[in-house]
Amino acid sequence: MNAVHDDADVIVVGAGPAGSSAAYYCASAGLSVLLLEKAAFPRDKICGDGLTPRAVAELAAMGVSLREDQGWIRNVGLRVVGGGHRLELPWPELSSYPSYGLARSRMSLDHLLADHARAAGAKLLERTNVTGPVLDERTGRVVGVTARPVDDAGRRAGDEVTYRAPVVIAADGVAARLATSLGLEKRMDRPMGVAVRTYFRTPRHDDPWMESHLELWDGAPGRSNLMPGYGWIFSLGDGTANVGLGSVASTAAATKVDYKDLFAKWMANAPEEWEFTPENQLAPVRGAALPMGFNRGPLYGNGLMLVGDSAGMVSPYNGEGIAYGIQAGRIAADAAVQAAARGSAAGRERALATYQTRMKDELGGYYTLGRVFVRLIENPQIMRICTRYGLPRPLLMRFTLKLLADCYEPRGGDMVDRVISGLTRLAPAA
Repeated sequence: MNAVHDDADVIVVGAGPAGSSAAYYCASAGLSVLLLEKAAFPRDKICGDGLTPRAVAELAAMGVSLREDQGWIRNVGLRVVGGGHRLELPWPELSSYPSYGLARSRMSLDHLLADHARAAGAKLLERTNVTGPVLDERTGRVVGVTARPVDDAGRRAGDEVTYRAPVVIAADGVAARLATSLGLEKRMDRPMGVAVRTYFRTPRHDDPWMESHLELWDGAPGRSNLMPGYGWIFSLGDGTANVGLGSVASTAAATKVDYKDLFAKWMANAPEEWEFTPENQLAPVRGAALPMGFNRGPLYGNGLMLVGDSAGMVSPYNGEGIAYGIQAGRIAADAAVQAAARGSAAGRERALATYQTRMKDELGGYYTLGRVFVRLIENPQIMRICTRYGLPRPLLMRFTLKLLADCYEPRGGDMVDRVISGLTRLAPAA
């Protein structure tokens, strides 16, 4: 598979969780890997910093140490606040996933995973901005990328370089510059979320629960206006918490909501004991788009794989993308490894095509149900009814937690697991 003019067996563009996962698994299997990252570590990313048990299972499979004395804080479940209710829902006890989640800032997490990939043998090139694909003149297949070195501010710092490989994995985030340069545009009929967040010093830094606020008020609850969206508080165990809010729409149409203003109103009415004050705010409020439900594809074609945000792999239910990005990196790497073992071009293409098939089989039905879920909850009246009358019902909330967190037994399990599994199998993987 590796020709003499190739620089690596696989080029991975972007060293976030999806890209580092792909690089790690490819390198661990003996492939030569170039991992190209436009920034220098440590670098920040807009994220809630909370990891569900599904993400924890993926990290464990990568061999990442998850000991609490190495910067992780464990959480025992989800605390839901809304409709006059306050419920604590422990993560379920399952054979497929651990019964705890984790939190860690993306500044630290991404650096850790990139180093993990490098320790497995991947060659990491930081401050390397990929500028476009390299195409085979005869077939139009992607056979590499062009890139140029940049400084810490992202300014050009050298001449453009060409890197070649038989397989290119695009993990270049929501902008998906490689995919868009090839005409792979996002689907406007897929959900799109928006989130903003910042960090506060707070006594709540060691709260063992991930907290979700299903209602946001611009004054005292019940005596003010209900604002769009949902909020979160994820404790990081280091004296700080990640605090943010977001919303989701069933299409990718631009929203006119001023989320930073909405966030400021929420914080102005936060309880004093949380200490979410301007004096304790450690960073500006920053926002990002959350592409959901496979909003770009194909996931594989002509030598290019899309993983993570570049393919819109954020969950429509809860806005999580890390678990699915790492999963996609793992499956993409397996396809690349199998392709490297094939003796013909046709055989290699068949192996690489299994990536899309497997991802659609594993997540397609779940994401399809998620699109239905988003169409329901984006109606404020329906959301209010669900919050007020659904939260007090234990069986319904157990079902909701497993569905929203994607933590259920895919085979077997209890009645709730079987219902969710059945629904995801019945839903078309579009």
